[in-house]
Order: sequence, then structure tokens, then C-alpha cells
Amino acid sequence: MSAATPADMPAGSSSSLTKLAPLEAILFDIDGTLCDSDPIHFRAFVELLQQVGFNDGVPITEEFYSSTISGVHNENLAGRLFPDMDHGEAMKFMDDKEALFRKYAHSSYLSSQYLSFHSIMLAAGQLKALDGLHELCRWIEGRDLKRAAVTNAPRANAELVLSLLGLTEFFPVLVIGSECDRAKPFPDPYLKALQLIDASPEHTFVFEDSASGIRAGVAAGMPVVGLTTGNPEKVLYDAGASLLIKDFQDPKLLSMLDELEAAAARVQY
Repeated sequence: MSAATPADMPAGSSSSLTKLAPLEAILFDIDGTLCDSDPIHFRAFVELLQQVGFNDGVPITEEFYSSTISGVHNENLAGRLFPDMDHGEAMKFMDDKEALFRKYAHSSYLSSQYLSFHSIMLAAGQLKALDGLHELCRWIEGRDLKRAAVTNAPRANAELVLSLLGLTEFFPVLVIGSECDRAKPFPDPYLKALQLIDASPEHTFVFEDSASGIRAGVAAGMPVVGLTTGNPEKVLYDAGASLLIKDFQDPKLLSMLDELEAAAARVQY
């Protein structure tokens, strides 16, 4: 990874992460972090919420999705969206929404590969890796760093997205929030990931895109690098992000990784 100049980096932004040296592991959220899947989730929610007459049939806005839905575990989200609905019925809605997401995610992935430019533009957003992700993965593999994917998404969603991105083999561990005692924003999924890959929080950081996920990473004792793919910067900073980047090619991230390597070299000598 090439370095950015100090002028590219806000004062104190990445230097606070050099305490992690020598870096041992990196943990990744999936939705909005590995790829910008929010447009597909948003489309699925808009369609199904209109069908059940939510908000008197008025489509939800992107702002509502960002502030109320993004990053929230389905069990909690069902009660938030449908406080007066039978819980089983509300969870059936969530299951239907996840199935619709998988349908759109797969079809948009195929569109990005095989269909015309016009057809791609009609798709519900393209499921593709965030810029710089695969280069970062090669950087991680080259240094034999431990890694895990940690998500509140259902396992079927997570496995589909990792498969479409070609990252199934890259992640030896996949932790699902609903399979832990508590999902994000509680630290349980990240603590489970650390245990499974035998990594120390003192030498690990997290990539996240939601306030809920950032709170979970911080509560697990790790600094979090926030992706600004779907939420306002202030929301992510208020949740505790140590550094914000737009994608994995962001000069701030490249500088931080270079600083970590330099700090690790100083520790060795």
C-alpha cells in the first residue's frame, strides 16, 4: 500500500492507532463495509414497507433508512418498525425482506457482469467490492494477519455477499450477531471473533460503517475505522470511530497502515 503525505491526513487521525503495533488482526463488518449494499437493502425495505402500508404507504426516505434502520439487528428492528404487530408476524416481514435483498443482490451482481450499461443503471445498485478492498486483502494476506467477518446480517445474506465478492476463502471465521448472546451494538460478536481467531484487542482494529457496529467494536476494546458509505461523519465520530475513510484507497487509511508498519519495525529493534 502506498503512503499518503502527512498533509493528506487530519492531525491526530491515524497516529492514535499506532499503539496497535505490531498489528495482529483486522476485523470487518460486511454490509456497507466490504461493499455498498445499502442501496439494495433500501430498495427491499421501500418495496415491502409500502406493501404493508407502513407510514400510510408513503415510501421511506434515505434519511429514515440511515437513522432508523441501518446497522440495527433484525430482532430489535422488528419491534422498532412494528411496535403494535405480533412479534412473529414482524419477524416474518424481516425474513421476507432479507430474501428480497438476496434476490436483488444476486441479480445486481449478474447485471454488473453480463447486462448492458442501460440495464445496470436500472438495477437496485450494484453489489461490488468497495474500491481498494481486494488490494487491502492482498496486503493482509502478505503479512499473514488474522481476520474475521463480523455482521448482524443473517448467515444466508453474509455467505451470499462474501461469495459474490470472492471473499469466502479470505475469511476463515464468520461471526453472525444473532448467533451470539447479544448482537451489535453489544460487543459480543467482536469478542467472539477475537476468541475464534486467537487475537488480542490490543493489536486489532475494526472496519465498520454504522454507529451500531462502531459502538460494538469500541465496547470490545478495539479502535474502529469508519467507512462513510452510508452514514454522516458526525454520526460515526459520535459513535466512537478513531478514523473515517471513504473507501480502502483513502490516503488516510494508507498512511495509517504505513505508520503501523513503521511502529512495528521500531518495536522489533
